[in-house]
Formats: sequence, structure tokens, C-alpha cells
Amino acid sequence: MTGIGRVLVIVYAVMALAATGRSFVQIVRRFDEAPLAYSLSALAAAVYVLATLALVLARRRGWYTVAWIAIVFELTGVIVVGLLSILLPELFQHETVWSLFGRGYLFIPLVLPVFGIWWLRTHRPVTADRPIEVSA
Repeated sequence: MTGIGRVLVIVYAVMALAATGRSFVQIVRRFDEAPLAYSLSALAAAVYVLATLALVLARRRGWYTVAWIAIVFELTGVIVVGLLSILLPELFQHETVWSLFGRGYLFIPLVLPVFGIWWLRTHRPVTADRPIEVSA
């Protein structure tokens, strides 16, 4: 993996570490304040970890599929939680919970999966019947 792919993996790894740390603290210290939001935060952390691992191994067909599923699940979750935070803000009252499609995180949760899907579409795995693709 080179260039843009490495940057993508690094960003996913940073998001995985940040989300895991944040959700751990939220669940240990404040779970009773916003159980739905903090449970979703832990789920997001798990998805970021899985997506990072799958992107690293995406040149293999099985992991490529896992990467697609994880990133599409991530994008769906961001859209659903973003819409819920707009339509039912009472579900996400606590100030540390991002809303409005990741505005508090500079829209990275919304943009990252879109970029990940684009990258996966342009970097298919190596198969026996198809040669390795060289991309810039």
C-alpha cells in the first residue's frame, strides 16, 4: 500500500484509537448520563478498528469485502446518528456527543467513509485471474 492508501489507513487508525479511548472513558465514567450515545460511541470505535485492520489487509479478497462492509456500515451509522441528532436531539443531550454529521470533528466521520469507499473502488484486491493493478 502506498500514497493515499497509507494516509487513509493512518487516519482510520487515529480515529480508531481516539474513538476507543473516548468511548472507554465515557462508558466507565459517564454511561448513566447518555447510555444510547455512549453505546453508539463504543460501536463506532469497534467499526473504526475493524475498518483499519480490513484496509491494511484489503489486497486480499476476504478482507476487501470486510473493508467494504465496515466502511458502508460506518457511513450508514454516521448518517443515521446525524439525522437522529437533528430530528430527536433529546437522544443526544450530552455535550461530548457529536451531532449534525460530525461537525464537532470537522466532518471527518462523514467524509472519511466516502473517501474510503472511493479508495476501495479504485484499488481492487489481487486475484488469480487478474493482474495486480498499478495506481498512482
